Amino acid sequence: MPQALLYKAALPGLGAVPLPPPPPLPPLRPALSESARHTCRAAAAHQSLSHSTNEMLSLDPSGPEWDCPLGSKDLEEEGPWGGDSGLPPTGCFPGSWRQDVGLDYKGSPEGAEARAWTVYYYSLLQSCLQQAGLPETQDRSQVPCTGCPGAEVTLCVLGSPSTFLPVLLEGGVQSPGNMLLCLSPAWLMKVPAPGQPGEAALLVSKAVSFHPGGLTFLDDFVPPRRATYFLAGLGLGPGRGREAAELARDLTCPTGASAELARLLEDRLLTRQLLAQQGCVAVPATLAFTYKPLGLLLGGDASPGLRLVELSGKEGQEMLVKEEVETFLHSEALGDVLQVAVKLSGWRWRGRQAFRLYSRAELGTVVDTVLALLEKLEEEESVLVEAVYPPVRLPCSDGPALGPGLAVRICAVVCRTQGDRPLLSKVVCGVGRGDRPVRHHNSLPRTLEGALAQCGLGDAAQVAAVRQRVKAAAEAALGAVLALEAGLSAEQRGGRRAHTDFLGVDFALTAAGGALTPVALELNSGLCLEACGALEGLWAAPRLGPAADDAAAAPLVETMLRRSARCLMEGKHLLVVGAGGVSKKFVWEAARDYGLQLHLVESDPNHFASQLVQTFIHFDMTEHQRDEENARLLAELVRARGLKLDGCFSYWDDCLVLTALLCQELGLPCCPPAAMRLAKHKSRTQLHLLCHHGPPWPAPSLHAVPCCPLESEADVERAVHQVPLPGVMKLEFGAGAVGTRLVKDAPQCYEHFSQITRDLQGEADHPGIGLGWGNAMLLMEFVEGTEHDVDLVLFGGRLLAAFVSDNGPTRLPGFTETAACMPTGLAPEQEVQMVQAAFRCCLGCGLLDGVFNVELKLTGAGPRLIEINPRMGGFYLRDWILELYGVDLLLAAAMVACGLRPALPTHPRARGHLVGVMCLVSQHLQALSSTASREALQALHDRGVLRLNLLEEALVPG
Repeated sequence: MPQALLYKAALPGLGAVPLPPPPPLPPLRPALSESARHTCRAAAAHQSLSHSTNEMLSLDPSGPEWDCPLGSKDLEEEGPWGGDSGLPPTGCFPGSWRQDVGLDYKGSPEGAEARAWTVYYYSLLQSCLQQAGLPETQDRSQVPCTGCPGAEVTLCVLGSPSTFLPVLLEGGVQSPGNMLLCLSPAWLMKVPAPGQPGEAALLVSKAVSFHPGGLTFLDDFVPPRRATYFLAGLGLGPGRGREAAELARDLTCPTGASAELARLLEDRLLTRQLLAQQGCVAVPATLAFTYKPLGLLLGGDASPGLRLVELSGKEGQEMLVKEEVETFLHSEALGDVLQVAVKLSGWRWRGRQAFRLYSRAELGTVVDTVLALLEKLEEEESVLVEAVYPPVRLPCSDGPALGPGLAVRICAVVCRTQGDRPLLSKVVCGVGRGDRPVRHHNSLPRTLEGALAQCGLGDAAQVAAVRQRVKAAAEAALGAVLALEAGLSAEQRGGRRAHTDFLGVDFALTAAGGALTPVALELNSGLCLEACGALEGLWAAPRLGPAADDAAAAPLVETMLRRSARCLMEGKHLLVVGAGGVSKKFVWEAARDYGLQLHLVESDPNHFASQLVQTFIHFDMTEHQRDEENARLLAELVRARGLKLDGCFSYWDDCLVLTALLCQELGLPCCPPAAMRLAKHKSRTQLHLLCHHGPPWPAPSLHAVPCCPLESEADVERAVHQVPLPGVMKLEFGAGAVGTRLVKDAPQCYEHFSQITRDLQGEADHPGIGLGWGNAMLLMEFVEGTEHDVDLVLFGGRLLAAFVSDNGPTRLPGFTETAACMPTGLAPEQEVQMVQAAFRCCLGCGLLDGVFNVELKLTGAGPRLIEINPRMGGFYLRDWILELYGVDLLLAAAMVACGLRPALPTHPRARGHLVGVMCLVSQHLQALSSTASREALQALHDRGVLRLNLLEEALVPG
C-alpha cells in the first residue's frame, strides 16, 4: 500500500490526521469515441491510467484524505494481469524449491520482462502449495505428454495462482490431470476453427497439471491439447491482461469470463442498478452523475434509493449538481446514515478506486468534490455519491462495547449450475475495526458464524437467518447478471460461448427494520474466490483436520466439466436404435440443446421422433432372433446412406443386443454383444455371477440370488424344488414389473406360469415390455430388504459416477413401484456397499463401457441383485439425477458411445431432495380424474411446485 494512502480517522475527538498530499494527477487522454466503446478496442485507453494509486488521489490536496474502498486491490491486479507494466516484485516468496525448471516453451520464446513474470507466478504457485502443505511441482517437461487432442477434457486457467488455487486444486480432484494452469500467455495459442468463421480453437502447449492430493506437474504437450474450457484472470489494460483478453475472445470452447463481460461487472453503477431491480438485493442508497452513459443503464430513478442523473456535458453543471446532491443528502433513502462517500465508477478505475468520506451536513464540500471529479470523466463513467453504513453494534456478553467497535465484510461466492441457476457455494468474512475499511487482504478470513460470534452475535437462529439472507441476495445477484447476459449479443459478450460462471459478491451488514440485512457493495470475479481459498487453506496444514465444509470451487468445476462435455459433443453424429415411448421424449429435446446430430432406426414408420432427427431409417427390428442378420443389413443401410457416425447407442431394452452387434459391424465403441446378451437374460445374469467367486474379493457371487429359468411346466416343477419359496416369478426379458408376482407355494407358481404363457405371448399383447424376445420366465428367491436403484457410468471398466435412489415398498403381490426418493437415505457405509455391489456385478458380466441401471435389495447380509438393465435408468431417473446433481446420463451415454470419457465430477453433490409418488389408474383414478388432472399437475410442474414425469401420454387412458 503506498504511504500516501490514508484512512480518515473516526475516533471520538479526533479529526483527520494531516499528511503530505499525494502528487497531482497525470494528464488524462480525451474522452473515448463511440467506435472505441467496445472493450477490445478500448483496452489500450487504460494504459495512460496505469499509474500507482497515489498518483490518482489528489483531486483536492487541501481536502480530506482519500482512502481505498473495501477490497479495492489485490496482488494480481498489481501485475500485468491487471494492466500494469514493469517487472514483478522480487524477494516475495521465502521458501526452497527448484529454480532450474523448464518454464520456456520452445515454440514461443518470451522476452526478458515476460519471462520474469512467468518465473514470478511459478514462485507464487510454489509458495501457495507450500503454505497449503502440498508438495512442490515436479518438472516433466523434458518428456512431452502425448494424447488425443480434441478427445479429452482440458480445463485451462490463465491467471494468478493465488486467486485460482481453489479452482485448480478442486479440478485436480474432480478431473485428474485435466485441470491446467498456464503461467504465461505464450504457453497458449489460437488457431482458426474450420467451418466456424471468426472463431478460433485454443491450444495448450505447456501448463502445470493438477492431480488428486495436490500433486502438480509441469508438462509440455505434443501435440498441444485443445481447451474445452478457458478461464482467465482478465485485465483491460496492456501487458498480460490484454493478452489474456485477446486469448479469451471468440473461442470455440466455453469461456468463464471475457474482457467484455468483465467491463460490465466492473461498472459499479450498472451492477448496482441490476441488483436493485431484483428487489431482494439491498444496495447502498446512491446518487450517480454520468456522462454519455452506457446504453444498458436506465435513466432517472431506476429503483428506490438509486438515482441516475445524465449530464449533457462535464462543465456548467453547478446548479444541477447542487440541487441533486442537496435532495439526496436530505432524502429518506439515506435513513440514519451519517456519512456519504464520493467515488468514481467505470471500468478504467478497476482496482484503483478512491473515495472521500463526508458528513451528510457537508453539502458544499460534497458538491465541490463531485464537480471536480466530473472534469475527469470519460464516456460511460460516473461519479457516485453513496451511503456509508456504520458498523452494526451487536450486543456483547462481557459488557458495553468500547472504542470504534467491529465491522464485518461478507464475501460470497456463487456459481452458475445446471439450467443456468445460481447456487451459493461459500461465505467468508473479514472482521476489522469499525473506523477502518475492511478489505480482502487486510483481515483474516473466517466463517460467517465465527465472524458474527466475534462481534457478539452467537444466537444460532439469528446467524442462520443472516446466512439465508446472504444466500438469497448472492444468488439473486448472479441471477441478475445472467439475465443481463442473456440479452447481449455474442459480440457484446466477447464470443458466443462467453458466460459468467461464477461471481464474488461483497456485502456489508446493516441493521434495517430490526433485522440484520446484507447490503451488496460490489461484484468481483476473483477476490471472493481467493478469500474462500484462503479460508480453506487454514485447514490444509497437516494435523489440523479437514475443512469445515465443501470446497468453494466445487460447483464451478462441475460447471466447467458440464460445459466441456457440451463442447466435445457438439456436432457429433450418433445413430439411435429404437425411439422408445413417450417417456423418452426428453431425448430429442436434449439432443437439440446439445447440438447432437441424431440418426434414428425405428420399427414404427409413423413414430413422432421420425420428424425430429437428421436421418430416419425405417427398419423392422421386432424379430430379435434375427438380430445378427439385422445388424448386417442395418450396417449396409448406414453405409449406403453415407452416414459418418461418431457413435451408436440405444436406451430401449429391446434394442440393446442389436445395437451392440451393429456397433461391432460398424467398428464403433460399445460393450461386447455377449455381455449385452448376458445382462438382457435375467436368469443367465444371476447364474453367471453365482459362479464368480473371485479373486479379487469381494466377488460378484456375494450379490447374486439363486434362480431357475422357466420355459415349460416341467421347468416349473424342477424350480420349486431348487429355489426356496416364497419366490418371485418374472419375465426373462420383461420391463416395468409387468408379469412379476410373489409366489408363496408350488400351486401359485403353476397358476402364474400358465396365466403368463396364455395372456402375454407376443409384442402385440403388451407393447414395450420385451415380449419381442419371447415370454420365457424365471423363478428366483424372494429376498427381504429395501429396494434401491444404482445408476452407474463406466468407462474402460472404471467407475466414473454412481447415483443411489430408494424405492418405496412395492405393491405386492405384483411388485408395482409406489414411491421413490433421491438421494438415498442409507447410511454412507451402506450406500458405498450398494455402489460397489452394482459395479462388481456389471464388471462380472463384462459391461465395461456405458451407463447402466442396476436394481438391488439391501438385506441384512448386504446387497442382493434383482437385475441389471444395460442402459440408462428409465422413466424419472435421468430427470431426477440431472435436477439434483447436474449430471445428464443421456449425455454421458452419448459420450461413451463416441469413445469419449464422460466429463463428470468425481464426487457430485446433491442440491436437494426429491420424493416421488407413482400414480396408477388402479389406485388413483378419482384423483387423476379430478383435482390431480393432467392439466393441474402440468401447471404445478411449470411453476416449479412439483416435477411431473409421464410414463404414458395420458394419465387416465380410455
